[in-house]
Amino acid sequence: MATAKGYAAQAAGAPLAPFTFDRREPNADDVVIAIKHCGVCHSDLHMVDNGWGMSIYPLVPGHEISGVVTAVGSAVTKFKEGDRVGVGCFVDSCIGCATRDLDREQYMPGLIQTYSNPQPGSDLPTYGGYSDHMVVKEGYVLSIPDNLALDAAAPLLCAGITLYSPLRHWNASPGKKVAILGMGGLGHMGVKLAHAMGAEVTVLSQTLSKQDDGLKMGAAHYYATSNPETFKTLAGEFDLLICTVSAGLDWGAYLGLLKVDGAMVLVGAPEESVSLNAFALIPGRRTLAGSMIGSIKETQEMLDFCGEHNIVADIETISIDQINDAYKRMQKSDVRYRFVIDMATL
Repeated sequence: MATAKGYAAQAAGAPLAPFTFDRREPNADDVVIAIKHCGVCHSDLHMVDNGWGMSIYPLVPGHEISGVVTAVGSAVTKFKEGDRVGVGCFVDSCIGCATRDLDREQYMPGLIQTYSNPQPGSDLPTYGGYSDHMVVKEGYVLSIPDNLALDAAAPLLCAGITLYSPLRHWNASPGKKVAILGMGGLGHMGVKLAHAMGAEVTVLSQTLSKQDDGLKMGAAHYYATSNPETFKTLAGEFDLLICTVSAGLDWGAYLGLLKVDGAMVLVGAPEESVSLNAFALIPGRRTLAGSMIGSIKETQEMLDFCGEHNIVADIETISIDQINDAYKRMQKSDVRYRFVIDMATL
């Protein structure tokens, strides 16, 4: 085993602190990655606090990982030492399952999440990217295009694919009107990606404080949801509305912004249940749906798309010892638009 350095929470709600742990020895099909940067996702906050009731401690967060290959196993064919690579939200899956589906593997049984997930054959959970290195199966490592900076590309491994997947699935394209609800770490990626796909993009945000940013990123329109007139003005306007916020909302009010056959897709996950009147859906044959990250295949497609269109996240780089303050700021939406940890500071 190789000793790794990182930051971990020892219990629910505990501050992150230095933590030394073991990474497994690489197998023939493994890639060893020196982690250079790791994005800070809002789900890291949920997991550290055990907001979804599935955290395992000690917990090393981080699933927006970019780095450089330092070694490969004898059976590895896709990667070599020095390659620029990324790791996203999962690091293994059931490749022998009858339900194996390379296009939808994120929804199939047997998925092993990048951190705080039991590992088959081990008493230890998976540990994430707030650390100096990882050992990952070749099939779960992604290539980062050479023209994308590793720090700004790191959030693509979660925030990027979380928005890319529903935009592709619900066919964001020229002639389609797409609304992005929330202008944060997820939402700003949705604006950039939907615009690059040719859709007409509208941002729905609580205030107009980020309007200039949204328009520069590709939004054609920007509205404040705190203004009741917004819901009258935009009634029946959108083919697709992607909700990136994790706070409880009046979903019925937002469903009223959809055209007939429009879809509202949830990618933000509130910790509490939200009620919904069925008549928000029935009269317009509207859909309320959810979406979760993407397959390895689709994530590589997203990275290649971002390479072609020079799309990365807008980031604020922090040192690892600033992570607890970053969490506090993230709770107040005080970041434009994604914190990224410089792992050299370990």
